[in-house]
Order: sequence, then structure tokens, then C-alpha cells
Amino acid sequence: MSGMTEMVRKITLSRAVRIMQNLFPEEYNFYPRSWILPDEFQLFVAQVRMVKDGDPSWKPTFIVKPDGGCQGDGIYLIKDPSDIRLAGTLQSRPAVVQEYICKPLLIDKLKFDIRLYVLLKSLDPLEIYIAKDGLSRFCTEPYQEPSPKNLHHVFMHLTNYSLNIHSGNFVHSDSTSTGSKRTFSSILCRLSSKGVDIKKVWSDIISLVIKTVIALTPELKVFYQSDIPAGRPGPTCFQILGFDILLMKNLKPILLEVNANPSMRIEHEQELSPGVFENVPSLVDEEVKVAVIRDTLRLMDPLKNKREKQSQPHKKPLAGKEGPSDCEPAGTSDTNPNPEAHLPSICLKQVFPKYAKQFNYLRLVDRMANLFIRFLGIKGSMKLGPTGFRTFIRNCKLSSSSLSMAAVDILYIDITRRWNSMTLDQRDSGMCLQAFVEAFFYLAQRKFKMLPLHEQVASLIDLCEYHLSLLDERRLVCGRSSTAGVRPPGRSTPQGATPSAQQVEGHPPCCTNSAHKSSRPRHALS
Repeated sequence: MSGMTEMVRKITLSRAVRIMQNLFPEEYNFYPRSWILPDEFQLFVAQVRMVKDGDPSWKPTFIVKPDGGCQGDGIYLIKDPSDIRLAGTLQSRPAVVQEYICKPLLIDKLKFDIRLYVLLKSLDPLEIYIAKDGLSRFCTEPYQEPSPKNLHHVFMHLTNYSLNIHSGNFVHSDSTSTGSKRTFSSILCRLSSKGVDIKKVWSDIISLVIKTVIALTPELKVFYQSDIPAGRPGPTCFQILGFDILLMKNLKPILLEVNANPSMRIEHEQELSPGVFENVPSLVDEEVKVAVIRDTLRLMDPLKNKREKQSQPHKKPLAGKEGPSDCEPAGTSDTNPNPEAHLPSICLKQVFPKYAKQFNYLRLVDRMANLFIRFLGIKGSMKLGPTGFRTFIRNCKLSSSSLSMAAVDILYIDITRRWNSMTLDQRDSGMCLQAFVEAFFYLAQRKFKMLPLHEQVASLIDLCEYHLSLLDERRLVCGRSSTAGVRPPGRSTPQGATPSAQQVEGHPPCCTNSAHKSSRPRHALS
């Protein structure tokens, strides 16, 4: 899917979630507090010092993750900001530093994480599926809370399979419920036997996945409109994502990261003798991953809907008694056998739009992205130029005596310059979506001073959408009136009708604001 690899990099994911944390802090508290290095190093140092001064007993641990790293490469733990490895590495390889989760849920005294597979079937309309089972990847050294003595014990603190497989304690198992890699369902069974509310755990995980995708979709829409031709019917791309989730001791799920290209290998290397390796099938991988791939293909099959329509029994034009064939369910006749009849039930569960009503109120940045895309102007562009930003301000009636167009230009220059200095991609000049969101927040806070941030933003979105809907209606009426005003030769004004002054003068009718005084703003949230 266009832009997905860029969006799930650690820095861009952290920025996307941070925007949502600013709007909805309680709903997005499943992602650890993060700082982007080197840009926010001084902020990181200052904030840690401030908290320590207020609470001397606070002894945090932080985890540093390189932005483009994978499979545990370059990750390390620190106790103090001064421990960050600054010498040259951060400039060439930016990173994210996060608060480390010190109290994870343990199984057999070992820390583990969960790899869940999520199918993003369609971006617009948004359609999300979650696999009903996943993988649990275990550390290979008994867990202890971080201390200066054990910070470097990667087999204790890092759950990455690619790291732990090199441990002498790694256990390959033919069972899905033992060993260093197990099915998530086996973990849930074990927790259920101890009285844990498994439905609550699953509900919290589903909520985390939906909220994370909602945080990613605004920027994905910008990539999408840049790369996908307009007017193409139906979903044009899909993606299987790997969500890495940690359960805390209190069973709260924490998002670790999202992988755009999760491994789909169903085998592992086994050393038969020194230097001699053999690929051995992995029962756990096969059970989970084969089902994910098989059912993704079933859901994305472009001919599926066509076959389903063809398999529907034809309606008879005349009423009469139903024969045996009329009572047969679709797809059971000999002429249209169901090609999926021999396959297991779908392992992918739809969670959006199924639960859309519970989460649509969070999609404020999505609506901001729609505004951003509207004013991009040039097809394929991903950054808003100064003219587009001024047009946005004018069309949405946001300028005033206290916010002149000169002040708007300064706002654009300041925010755009700062964001461009933080991004590595300098192919296009202009305002990126995240810079636009920052400017939008600023405008919302100026206009609606007494409200919480999310209400300020929602109110400004409503106002913008309202003015733009009036503008669209006005243009539509103008277009219709212009067409109606051009009469074929020989046609005269109907009897009793008086031509307007503009028509008499030879001008097309013009629309006025008075025609829309009764219009109402659209509701922000469902």
C-alpha cells in the first residue's frame, strides 16, 4: 500500500500517534511516551530532569530504537539521557527513545510479546481485519527489572525472534503451547485457566489496532492520492501489517511497533552439525501464517463478488409454488459449486467498519487530511504551497482583523521551514500534512479559546467544512444557471417570465450569499 513503509517507521509512527495523544490523551495512552532524536534530545533531557526534580524516587529506564532498524538491530537500554550514544550515529541514523515498560506480564518467568497480523483491506472506505490468532515470541533469559547490571542482557529484555534464536536457551517446539515461539491462543488459554477475562484482553487489543490505524490513515491518504489514479473503482491496494504488542502485568496492551512487511516464513534454520544447516518446518508459524495468507487472498479475490452474484438463484417473474431448486441456498447447485466449500472458516475478523460507531469520533485528523488534499492543487503533490494555504484560509473565512493575510504568510513560512528541517525527504518544497495539522491546531486554539483541544479542532473543522459546502453549492448553482442561460437559437423567454438584469445585459446569472442563509453546518461526529 502506497506510503505504508514510510508511515510505520519508528519516527513517523511516533509523530502520528503523538498528534492523536494531543487530541485524545486517554484513548492513546497505549503507546509509550517518545522523543525523536536528535531533534528532541534537549527536550528529552529537560523533561526527564524536570520529572526527577519533582520526584527524586523516580528511576526510569529508556529504550533507544534506530528509526530504520529491524530485527532488534541497534536497540539498547539506558537509565539516563547522558547514556545515549551521540557520537555521529544520531545524525546519520535518527532514532526514537521511549519509556521502557518495566512491569510486563511474564509466562514461565519470561518476558514475551505478541505478533498480530492485521489486514488493511481498503483505505477509503476504511476496512480493517484482525487475525484470530497470532504468535507469542519469548525472551530466553528469566526477566528481571532493569538495573545497571542487566541493561545489556538482550535475551532478557528484547523479545525479537531474530535475536533470541541465537541464544543457547532458545527452544524449538513441535507444540503450539511450549517453546520460545507459541501461538497467542495458547497463551490466552493459559490465562483463562487462571481466571483472566480473555474477552476484555481481546477487546483492548482490537481497540489498540483500530486507533493505531486511524492515526496512520490521514498521511496514507496523502500518499494514496499522489500515487493512485483518481476515479479507479473499488479498493486498489491492500496490506498485511504485523502489530507487535506487549501485555503489561495488569494485562493492558502496549503498542511496541508496526511492521509493514512482516515475515511470512514458516520454517527455521536448524544446525545439524557445525556449519551445516537445514530448513525445518515450524508448526507454530505454519498454523498462524498460512491461514492469514490464505484468507487474505480469499477476501481480496476480485472475482469473488461476481461469483456470488452469479450463484444467486434467479427470480421468477411469475408467482407460483416454490420448487426444490428455489429453496436451495446460493452456491449449492451443481452448476455453481462454492469453490471455498472445502476451506476452513475465515480466520480474519472484520473490526472496522464493524465497530466504526465507537471510533469515528477519533477521525478528526482524517478530516483535516481531506481539507489538505483539497487545496494541494497539483495532482501528485504531497506538500501544500503558499498559494494553496492562502486559498484555504480565504475559502474557509479564517482571516480576520486579528489574523491578517500577512500573518498567515508568516505562519506558513515559520511552520513549513521548521518541518522541512526535520524531514529527510527534500524532494518537494512546501507544507507537509503534519505541518498543516500544527497550523490547524494553532488556528483552532486562536478561534475557540475556552474549549479543550479536540473540541477546538472539531469546531474549526466544522466551520471549514461548512464554508466549503456553501462554496461548492454556490459553484454548482452558478454552473447550472450558466447552462440554463444559454438558449438555443430561436428560443425566447417563456411568456410571462421576466429576464433578469444580468441576462438582459448578456451576462450569466451570478450566485449570491443570500441564497444560502438557511444552510446549516454539517455535524462533526456521528
